Amino acid sequence: MNKTYENPQAALDGLLFDGMFIAAGGFGLCGIPELLIDAIRELGARDLTIASNNCGVDDFGLGVLLKTKQIKKMISSYVGENAEFMRQYLSGELELEFNPQGTLAERMRAGGAGIGGFYTKTGVGTVVAEGKELKTFNDETYVLETGIVADLSIVKAWKADTTGNLVFRKTARNFNPPAATCGKICVAEVEEIVPAGSLDPDQVHLPGIYVHRLVQGKHEKRIEQRTTRVAA
Repeated sequence: MNKTYENPQAALDGLLFDGMFIAAGGFGLCGIPELLIDAIRELGARDLTIASNNCGVDDFGLGVLLKTKQIKKMISSYVGENAEFMRQYLSGELELEFNPQGTLAERMRAGGAGIGGFYTKTGVGTVVAEGKELKTFNDETYVLETGIVADLSIVKAWKADTTGNLVFRKTARNFNPPAATCGKICVAEVEEIVPAGSLDPDQVHLPGIYVHRLVQGKHEKRIEQRTTRVAA
């Protein structure tokens, strides 16, 4: 079955609606589904809840959806380096649910694996645990976190075959695999699509059973920060 679509807009056709829940892969500006994010902006779905490690920067990644005020709520680990995110949150225009990074990744993985919830020590005694069930195991307190199941997953991979098997490149293999599994529908954008059977099965990071639609495109590879080192 060929899952390839001509462009990001076509790949999202019939999937978007106001008030939907989207899980987005990527970390910072690495491995983000930038083409699909731009297509969501163009197609105009609003009041979105998005689970993603962060919200990009002001003019790139999920930040472009903040700029057009299409996002109602973010479920995130990190909100730095995005002035519009901070402004909307502090002004009450944007809801924010903080999750530690490991908890957010595990919530996505759990949702994709059919696990309704899990207990973790991370966040116990902090605002992260407020209003959540606590349980004691071996004299240690744990907080209950629920699995994430999204209406739609959008992810970015390096390579795919036409059946949707995905290969991620280096650090792009971050939130992308768990995000891909937790959506009722998963759309993946990739740099290259090869014929079915071309990929070494041992190199496939995500089986095509999780991926419903594919789109190939050219990507802008930004970095968030540059660090310098001064020789002694």
